[in-house]
Amino acid sequence: MLKDEIEQYKEFIKTTSGVDTKKCMQCGKCSGTCPNYDEMEYHPNQFVLMVERGMIEELLESKSLYKCLSCMACLERCPRQVEPAKLIDAVRTVVERERGGQHIEPEQIPAMLNEDTPQQLLMSAFRKYRK
Repeated sequence: MLKDEIEQYKEFIKTTSGVDTKKCMQCGKCSGTCPNYDEMEYHPNQFVLMVERGMIEELLESKSLYKCLSCMACLERCPRQVEPAKLIDAVRTVVERERGGQHIEPEQIPAMLNEDTPQQLLMSAFRKYRK
């Protein structure tokens, strides 16, 4: 990935999320609170640091993007209100936009459902994974 491209992604991620990555002091409280910590390759505080350092390519390929529950527990413990979950969501948006198009067709949904699937999840998925 070219340096200009990395800077464009970095700027898009920071603008989209509204997160000031320079506020993070890497205390790790956000990661310590994360309920999915053990499943993540990169933890919330690492996401913030990686965006700040321009390590965008690694983040775009990370499985951790989809391990984040977007529960905002990381925000609750952050002494500087950095909001790593919003940053992770912005990186996820970049990945989904690059894939292009709609990834879930309505006809595929019945096969994926079980009786406990909340309707809000379905609506959120359609909004999020449309270009």
